[in-house]
Amino acid sequence: MHKLFSSLVLLVLLTVSAFAQGWKLDKSHSAVQFSVRHMVISDVPGNFKDYDITFTASKDDFSDAKVEATLKVASINTDNEKRDGHLKSDDFFNAEKYPTITFKSAEFKKVGDNKYAIIGDLTIRDVTKKVTFDAVYNGSVKTPWGNTASAWKATTVINRFDYNLKWNKAIETGGLVAGQDVTITLNLEFTK
Repeated sequence: MHKLFSSLVLLVLLTVSAFAQGWKLDKSHSAVQFSVRHMVISDVPGNFKDYDITFTASKDDFSDAKVEATLKVASINTDNEKRDGHLKSDDFFNAEKYPTITFKSAEFKKVGDNKYAIIGDLTIRDVTKKVTFDAVYNGSVKTPWGNTASAWKATTVINRFDYNLKWNKAIETGGLVAGQDVTITLNLEFTK
């Protein structure tokens, strides 16, 4: 009887753990992107190629959801090798000394139909600040392979100077070559 009870408890714990941990990032259908204003008149996009994002939730309303992300700074890509090298230098990210950017959610709040505020700590270089991602839950569907796919889009804007991304050069009209505001956009698909 004791062995049967122990087996049942273990089965329940494993089932609850699998449900809570069940979302797996589908990197082939996801992207971590950013854009920065260039010389006041245009936006230059970029992305990170190497990253890991975990998403857990056991409730259908996502009220207990948690998100953690780790981006490898050395994987930054703006389709310009010289600019990518500059971004990895101490003028910006210092990829050698600070190889990762991290985000850890503290709160996941529903703010409207399929809209959420994901509040948490973003760490870049040696600075951690609280940020809010405005997130849209695009829904879930059953895939042809029998699992469930779920998609999210989340955006936030940060001031790069707050994170010691300090390179600064003004143009003759007074604006910056590289703007201070960085828009971060996450397009994420998960399966379970």
